[in-house]
Amino acid sequence: MGIFILRIAVFVSGRGSNLKAILDSRDIQENIEVKAVVSDKIDCPAFSIAQKFSILTFSVGNKIGFMNYEELRESLQSLEVELIVLAGYLKLIPNNFLSFYKGKIINIHPALLPSFGGKGMYGINVHKAVFESSAKVSGATVHFVDETYDTGKIIMQRCIDISDVKSPEEIADRVLNIEHEILPFVLNKFAEGKIKIVGKRVIIN
Repeated sequence: MGIFILRIAVFVSGRGSNLKAILDSRDIQENIEVKAVVSDKIDCPAFSIAQKFSILTFSVGNKIGFMNYEELRESLQSLEVELIVLAGYLKLIPNNFLSFYKGKIINIHPALLPSFGGKGMYGINVHKAVFESSAKVSGATVHFVDETYDTGKIIMQRCIDISDVKSPEEIADRVLNIEHEILPFVLNKFAEGKIKIVGKRVIIN
């Protein structure tokens, strides 16, 4: 199957380092178009990255000045978004929105799922838990999103040795580098049509 332009929306809650990794990746610049950046915050730091690339930004939530998820869905439909990428987005996606985009929402998690996942396991919280467990490896996981935190089918993982680290922050730095490598790789495989679910397994050709 040939490569086509995959239109994506990136959901973020923080500074957007994975968003920047996507936009900076030479491997996917010709295959991926970021149509929108969405946040649960009105002044998300990642919006400044989006603005530099002239990408539309949306704030979603139940506060004044935010759109709701139904309005967001309509906006993403008008932009013909085909895949949603959660890249440091900390909110649980509502079931109605999830159902509409079933099988078309992925997330990157800063640990090797199914370990160190679930509610509250984000950012430095994850790395503290990994550090305090005395685990010798960590890594990053890209997975499909389902109705609960971090339980969807795993698409790709990569691990890294952390046996010599002295702090959770060291783990965070090493894992972030892994995230910046595997997320663009996975998106490129989606654009190539090379990610399939076969039985209970996700296969990358």
